[in-house]
Amino acid sequence: MGFSAILDIIGSTIIGGMLLMILLRMNDSAVQNNYQYSGERIVQQNLVDVVKLLEYDFRKIGYCNNWMAIPNPAVAIIRADSNRISFLTDIVTTSNAYGDGVVDTLHYYLGPASELTVTPNPFDRLLYRVVNSTTPGGSNLGITQFRLTYFDANGDTISTMPVSPPLGIAAIQIDMAVENPAAYGNDYAADKRVLWRQVRLPARNFTLR
Repeated sequence: MGFSAILDIIGSTIIGGMLLMILLRMNDSAVQNNYQYSGERIVQQNLVDVVKLLEYDFRKIGYCNNWMAIPNPAVAIIRADSNRISFLTDIVTTSNAYGDGVVDTLHYYLGPASELTVTPNPFDRLLYRVVNSTTPGGSNLGITQFRLTYFDANGDTISTMPVSPPLGIAAIQIDMAVENPAAYGNDYAADKRVLWRQVRLPARNFTLR
């Protein structure tokens, strides 16, 4: 084997290695892009699902198909703080789309990050939606923030509340952040987070009667 043949083999090996590295890099980029796009789509879907449910439930604060069951909607919110709220409403049943006319108590609250260790994301938490005294069951939708701010009839922020209803709440602002529970490369930077704000959602049943 001559010297030129050896150079050809070495050159071919180097070029082949470079092509292989390029191919592997392209494959890794394709996998990363696919993973990130899929993750973003899941985050957006989770956000839409939870927002639809929140807006539906919160707009029915103080509502009951039998309006005499809640004669004073001003007392419908029975507990409220920055990431927890409990209120009276009428949950839709399979037999009646407007509710059965029996007052239900609905609780929303955000669980601690420490109880959700099965996902790689260290910040996601369970958002609980509990009807009456049923066993709490939360959904992991990648929620990392659920903050409630309350306003009185004058539009002023309520910083302190009485211990019992009526709490004086006329509108609620909901701030929420959703992240991918298992992001590519465990990248949970702030720019990967989807933020949503419901600005001053009115508890409209308060003013109907």
